[in-house]
Amino acid sequence: MFLYTAYYSLPITHYLYYMKGILLVNLGSPRSTSVPDVREYLDEFLMDEKVIDYRWFFRALLVQGIILNTRPAKSAEAYKTVWTDEGSPLIVITQKIQKKLQKLVDVPVEIGMRYAQPSIEAGIQKLVDQGVTEIVLFPLYPQYAMSTTETVIEKAEEVRKKKFPGIKINYIQPFYNREIYIDCLAESIREKLPENFDALQFSYHGVPERHIYKTDPTNTCNLNDCCSRENNPSHQFCYRHQCFDVTNSVIKKLGLPKEKVMVTFQSRLGKDKWMEPYTDKTLETIGKKGIKNLAIVCPAFVSDCLETLEEISVEGKHQFEHGGGENFHYIPCLNDEDRWIDVVKTLCEEKLNEFYFV
Repeated sequence: MFLYTAYYSLPITHYLYYMKGILLVNLGSPRSTSVPDVREYLDEFLMDEKVIDYRWFFRALLVQGIILNTRPAKSAEAYKTVWTDEGSPLIVITQKIQKKLQKLVDVPVEIGMRYAQPSIEAGIQKLVDQGVTEIVLFPLYPQYAMSTTETVIEKAEEVRKKKFPGIKINYIQPFYNREIYIDCLAESIREKLPENFDALQFSYHGVPERHIYKTDPTNTCNLNDCCSRENNPSHQFCYRHQCFDVTNSVIKKLGLPKEKVMVTFQSRLGKDKWMEPYTDKTLETIGKKGIKNLAIVCPAFVSDCLETLEEISVEGKHQFEHGGGENFHYIPCLNDEDRWIDVVKTLCEEKLNEFYFV
């Protein structure tokens, strides 16, 4: 039975019922590996001003005038290498999370994607069709970034105000520093680490450096040293700090020496200054520096996708081996592991319990 919250009104014999629901939101994926579908997806994704933060004219010139003339065909080939019989890995894994979570909670659970289908609007509509009036929306990103958490919340609010003004949405905030998440991630890595490895590489999705400053309302961010400061006001908005915080917390749980761990950033686009060091450049050189046995994990993602399955476990392995490395071990994301579903459940239930009637 789905959970309702009942509130007394006047007269006392009447009740107002507020039904709660959960919407899990991930990045999204093309409908298929066809070039037109990939082009449509990339157009929506890259034209988001939170992803490429140029003025509309220059963004359109770059994306629609240049990128969409060459990248869709290459991306379509990359998607083909990871596509499953069920479809896009990202969508399939998110659906598995949804189904497992639904068995553990007494409210409806749906999914939505920031880009392409099923959309955030479609996910909200499914919940509304089941009578839901209060939604816990969970952006499935551990760290805060303009191009992830921020754009999801902005899009959801746009949809809510335009199509569902009577719906209340409670957003789950980035959970990079939550003990239950760190424990979950550390145990998942521990189980998958090879017996012998020279280094464990944490590869996070990169963002342009200017994004870090743009998302800092405190104006206290200094990429040179503030990430290591205690309780700097910018930390709650700083993607870079949060990546290092996750890494430090996990290696402490695992009992690994810091000299055996490295942090890098992947998936850069264009010629802008992105956060360093770069994952690909690191993989190309560390073999020659004596690191022959490498384990690599991607904690910016909770679900395996193109950026992990193709960019890291295929292209990254090739770069490492071509640069003198020998044994490359990719550690999968949390995906639909039961321990991760328990974390999702806990975080959702916390927000469900915050709803109140005004």
